[in-house]
Amino acid sequence: MRTSIVFGIAISILLASCSSAAITPSATVTTLSPDSERLFRLSWEAIPEHDGTHMRLRGNVENLYGETAARVQLLAQALDTSGNLVEQKIEWLPGTVSPFGRAYYEIPNMRPANHYRVTVWAFDRGRGPSSQKTAPWAEAPPGRSLTTQRNGRGDWI
Repeated sequence: MRTSIVFGIAISILLASCSSAAITPSATVTTLSPDSERLFRLSWEAIPEHDGTHMRLRGNVENLYGETAARVQLLAQALDTSGNLVEQKIEWLPGTVSPFGRAYYEIPNMRPANHYRVTVWAFDRGRGPSSQKTAPWAEAPPGRSLTTQRNGRGDWI
């Protein structure tokens, strides 16, 4: 009995020490990918929304790395004059950013603030169409094609 209690306490302590809180963006935590500052260049401008009470951030993400960036999440932050966080939101960049390419983005409905900051919160490397390679077993031998055709009986070959 005593052994099972001690064992239960030990497991509880072990589980508590292994669990960690999810990382959330803040005024100081602006990315999950520390190398994103050297892999991407971002530009943005804040323009008023049609409702007159919100701002829209629009700009470009430039991929400075020779590999496609996919599933890119942008962190937009509105900051006051002291650098305190007024509002933040994470938006998905549609599609991928090709190697050494750029992509346009818009982040709507931001609260008015003294200034704004946009960073790459997270991304996946090399997951886009331009980085897909043909599997070795699917490559055609030199001089032959892997296209499908119908034989004389109507079967696909």
